[in-house]
Amino acid sequence: MKNTLKQPVLWLTLASAVALTACGKPAESPQQVDSVAANAATELVDTEFNPKLAEYIKTLSDDKFQGRAPATKGEELTVAYIEDNFRRIGLKGIDGDSYKQPVSLVQIDPKQVSAMTLTGGGEQLPTSLAYRDDMIAWTTQVVEDVEVVESEMVFVGYGIVAPEYNWNDYEGLDVKGKTVVMFVNDPGYATQNPELFNGNAMTYYGRWTYKFEEAARQGAAMALIIHETAPASYGWGVVAHGSPIKFDLIKENKNMDRAKVEGWVTADTAAKLFANIGTDIESLRAQALSGDFKPVSLNVKASVSVNNNLRELNSSNVVGYIEGSKYPDEYVLYMAHWDHLGMDFSNPTNKVFNGAQDNASGTGAVIALAEYFAQQPPPERSIVFVLVTAEERGLLGSAWYAENPVFPLEKTVAAINMDVMNVYGPMKDMVVVGLGNTDLEEILVKYTEKQGRYAVKEPNPEAGIAYRSDHFSLSKKGVPILYAKGGNDHYQHGAEWGAAKRAEYNTCCYHKVEDEWDDNWDLRGAQQDLFLYYRVGNELANGRQWPNWYQGNEFRAIRDASAATRQ
Repeated sequence: MKNTLKQPVLWLTLASAVALTACGKPAESPQQVDSVAANAATELVDTEFNPKLAEYIKTLSDDKFQGRAPATKGEELTVAYIEDNFRRIGLKGIDGDSYKQPVSLVQIDPKQVSAMTLTGGGEQLPTSLAYRDDMIAWTTQVVEDVEVVESEMVFVGYGIVAPEYNWNDYEGLDVKGKTVVMFVNDPGYATQNPELFNGNAMTYYGRWTYKFEEAARQGAAMALIIHETAPASYGWGVVAHGSPIKFDLIKENKNMDRAKVEGWVTADTAAKLFANIGTDIESLRAQALSGDFKPVSLNVKASVSVNNNLRELNSSNVVGYIEGSKYPDEYVLYMAHWDHLGMDFSNPTNKVFNGAQDNASGTGAVIALAEYFAQQPPPERSIVFVLVTAEERGLLGSAWYAENPVFPLEKTVAAINMDVMNVYGPMKDMVVVGLGNTDLEEILVKYTEKQGRYAVKEPNPEAGIAYRSDHFSLSKKGVPILYAKGGNDHYQHGAEWGAAKRAEYNTCCYHKVEDEWDDNWDLRGAQQDLFLYYRVGNELANGRQWPNWYQGNEFRAIRDASAATRQ
């Protein structure tokens, strides 16, 4: 269970905000509402953190940066622009006058994936599963050819080993060379039981990335996740009909410690596999959620092959820092990803994925913060500004930093991540993604309230957004993180208006060429958020706090294991 002594601070903030809107006052006329909104607008604070923020975002999202794809001319221009600003601001480099941390990537293009054949099943079971229609498969092993032959299929529930929740789906099972089949998400979401895992909010154990990692640790030859739209939070088309190209870090072992094949199967395919042993999805789900679950053999063997094209790529993270005056070997870290999707040469009218919101806005925010910090008295602890590559390729730049940290992670006080800043004006709410995970939130809430605002959790924690941006790479290493952004409750137009704006962006522009700079954007809300990021980091940089994950969080034990280095 989480630290219940600390969490109510956050929820009292939310509760008092709700009380202000539900205290039995008579309905206001439109004129009254407009008057209140006008008064609120005149009372806004902290709307001018750094006047250059707009310039940074507009420049980075210009066509000349070619969509900021890694290992392209766009990267060269982007990295040079960031370095020039870091140098102008006066940040220290990490290699003489250079701010670049080289990152080695590999592009894995599955040019041919066979159908998946099934042998040994009953007459009602198909002998072949079609690629993209019934299943999707790939390999992260950096090899041209990989093959799984006649691998016994085993249902392993949710595929989770979570000591802090006393949960082990692999207990007593040897899956070396076998194919494991499992549900997506975690038991908390499946039951909606707030006492199980994290209830409706997804834990790391619910993420498909974790399930593949655990299957590899267990020695499985192939790992397959059963796709269901609600617990996955996206449809089959997202899984199977996007680009099959994968990117990964180049490692000495060429990822040979990963399962040979990873992939998904449709719920309909899973139903047929389960029918082959005389049961169904809901019956096996009930078993998987029971306290005495035992893995179930599916009495069938699977075979599949993947043929790849491989291409090695060189990219860079950009890292600069302000050295601490008293504790220079302790670090407060700000981060964002500079990359986006590059060019769409098939588009006759608009070829550039400018990524203005995603994430020229976050990159500009880090530069703006660095500039502001550099104008203040020197901090006692060092402050590090990390702009990472290849987030859009799978959080790879941040993963590289986590595996090859420029500054020791055990001496990194905390990390603050910025991904898609608010461009719609001042918001009353501050959304904390993964609310209830670390005591960093208490610092944020303190300063949020001083702005006359309130903190809330993200509206769909079951989607696992807390595990889908760069801070997650550091989370896995135990570093406490804060990922927060201006919400939807607009000072003048209200929450419905703000939610509509977010929905409009997701529909029209997210990961599309339409994500472009707009001169009509209202960056006052982003400026308010920058004040909050600054104040949290400044308090940490000039204090002796070592934030941590709440008790029961899946990353707490990792952080605690390095506690001796912080004494």
